[in-house]
Amino acid sequence: MTDHVSSGGAVCRRRRCAALVAVGVLLPLPVLAGCSQGDTASSVAQSQDIAPAPRGAVRDGGTVRWAIDTLPRTFNAFQSDADAATTRVTGAVLPSLFTLDAGGRAQRNADYLTAADISAREPRQVVTYQLNPKARWSDGRPIGAADFLAQWNALRGKDNAYWTARNAGYDRIAKVEPGAEPHQVKVTFARPYADWQSLFTPLYPKSVMGEANAFNDAAREKLPVGAGPFLVRKRDADRRTVTLVRNPAWWGDRAKLDRLVLTALPRDKRSAALAAGSVDVAAVDQAAAKQVAQAAAPATAKGVDAKAEGAAARKSALPGYVLRKALEPAYTQLALNGSAGPLADQRVRRAVARAIDRQALADSVLKPLDLPAEPLGNHLLMAGQHGYEDHSDALGDPDEGAAKKLLADAGWKPSGPAVPPPAEEERAGAGRAVTPDRADGDEDGADESDGRNPHRPGAAADRDGARPAAAEAPLSFTGAVGSEVQQSALLRQSAALYKSEAAAEKAAAAGDTGSLAYAKYRRYKKRAAQTLGAAELIETGQAPHLPGAAAGHAALRTGTGPLHVRQAGTGHSPAAAAGRAPGRAPVMRKDGRPLALRFVLPDGPGSEQLRTVGRRIAGMLNRIGVQTAVQRVPDAGYFQDHIASGDFDLALYSWPGTAFPATDARPIFAKPQPAPDGSLTVEQNYTRVGTDHIDQLFDQAASELDGDAARTLVEQADARIWAAAGSIPLYQRPELVATRKTLSNIGAFGFATPRFQDIGYTK
Repeated sequence: MTDHVSSGGAVCRRRRCAALVAVGVLLPLPVLAGCSQGDTASSVAQSQDIAPAPRGAVRDGGTVRWAIDTLPRTFNAFQSDADAATTRVTGAVLPSLFTLDAGGRAQRNADYLTAADISAREPRQVVTYQLNPKARWSDGRPIGAADFLAQWNALRGKDNAYWTARNAGYDRIAKVEPGAEPHQVKVTFARPYADWQSLFTPLYPKSVMGEANAFNDAAREKLPVGAGPFLVRKRDADRRTVTLVRNPAWWGDRAKLDRLVLTALPRDKRSAALAAGSVDVAAVDQAAAKQVAQAAAPATAKGVDAKAEGAAARKSALPGYVLRKALEPAYTQLALNGSAGPLADQRVRRAVARAIDRQALADSVLKPLDLPAEPLGNHLLMAGQHGYEDHSDALGDPDEGAAKKLLADAGWKPSGPAVPPPAEEERAGAGRAVTPDRADGDEDGADESDGRNPHRPGAAADRDGARPAAAEAPLSFTGAVGSEVQQSALLRQSAALYKSEAAAEKAAAAGDTGSLAYAKYRRYKKRAAQTLGAAELIETGQAPHLPGAAAGHAALRTGTGPLHVRQAGTGHSPAAAAGRAPGRAPVMRKDGRPLALRFVLPDGPGSEQLRTVGRRIAGMLNRIGVQTAVQRVPDAGYFQDHIASGDFDLALYSWPGTAFPATDARPIFAKPQPAPDGSLTVEQNYTRVGTDHIDQLFDQAASELDGDAARTLVEQADARIWAAAGSIPLYQRPELVATRKTLSNIGAFGFATPRFQDIGYTK
């Protein structure tokens, strides 16, 4: 049974999964020492940091250049390739019937609605919207029931001609019609829907939603009609900008700015852009945030090197910026793939989870930023969000003794070589293997599998549906200890799978050397050789990290990318690498096989902090006898090729928070279900861990119109998710945004919906 992963946007709402899957899950976790600035509190429990100012203190006019990751692929937020830039644009130019406050609560938007309530519950739920009579599209037509009706017809999922990415909520509606009074819209539901406030946001004109061809194509690069404080003037692919201008027909508070210029700017280029003063607002990474902080900090508070760096920064435009920071409504989790192998046993997953000191990890990421360093205790609500409660007690506190007992109950006993304890400096793991980058032009989505998802192409060696056992490696070098055994075994296992895939592609090519299948065959054959060569270097003692390896041994390189295999966390000590350091933990074994897990992490320059967190987790697992081989893979394929496809044992990635967890979180934790074609539908549950009870609780919560009762059901679902131990929330991510010091009402928004009309320069 193969895994079928639903479209990444299939059930995600605005602000949520589409944006994070596209960029957020791989963003670096910023870490910054000493970044407090004179105009920010030294220690704050912030949900947002936007330099709030009354409209009277903000001058009229001006332009803000706002960095975005990429040009929006579409202006239609309900298409599968909508992204964070799409959300930015639609938030400024289209109606949002409900917005979110800093606590993640939905608030009626008075610019569009004078009232919106559940007007009937029996025999069916009815919601009546009373529209602001001033609300109209930029072409002069009033916003009305025809727009609601067109959007429902497009998104209800009944007409396949509409290429929609999601229909959650719209599929529960039975009828949309004008109300009994002017400017009134009446929506009748076939099934109760608790999250009705999430619907019709953004609201598109019927010219976009009323016909399939228009829905599919008309709003991809143009949005000529809007109804927000701004309008789209132009999407310029050459300049990589989207220009928004003040809407002269806007009936609400007049936009302070003349224009917003959204500029596609990769994160690794934002530091230079800030130094040059060519951008006014930009979410920043570790390096750029550090430069902003150094430019603002007094020179007397710095060391020699920092003074030099600060002086250089002050010669640039950086002193004109300030760093805004808050806890982002998103969290980083440790994902445990429960589809096969040791982690298919809930006791092993719980043991791994209880070995993790989440407080230590939160401290390492958030304390240097002067943000609240509390581990997140909830999968479905963020800290400070209405209804938030810590349910991690359903799993239990960190306890190495309890973790070892769980492993013993699952049949894993300590024996064999000890795992060397990690160096104190890194708290790293038992081993790290970095596979070859896809530098040989593999852009066709070819799989790189170790059998973790056994029915994917390339896993033919797996005959019984379980993950193949680690190969017996002929370790001829006596210095190769526990972790090297596992590194070599995993590499040989990968080589065997590459060979199997190469053979299949060669057969498919049928002698046609110009075919795509033959090109894949050559790539897989090359990877098999590279991976096998790395294993043999370990086995013969030639890998530079092994004790006794030749001095000055050159770093192994394969093709155009390096293949590093080393003992992580041993520092530079041969004794530590040989396992002679004190405090070693015996390796857990079952049926003669060690408990070894493959930890997949992104390899890009912006992911250093994520890898640091991964190494610390690996070190924690060492202490209960669990070995980890850390595999670093290219950022570009990290999510799609590894997370979504199930090609990992352990992984770190992020999920966004939501004001509507009963709807938005269900696909993330839904129990995988067999499809009619024999595949396995996992939706966004990439851990592949779920239960019928969790699904039932989500379904009940989505249909419960009593707010308190719905929250109770969500709380019960979260406790069950903790107990299943497929996803372990670690901490909320920090949100760092550099803005001009003279800008107000913009920065780190947290949960809150931006009020674009209030953004501007202080008088």
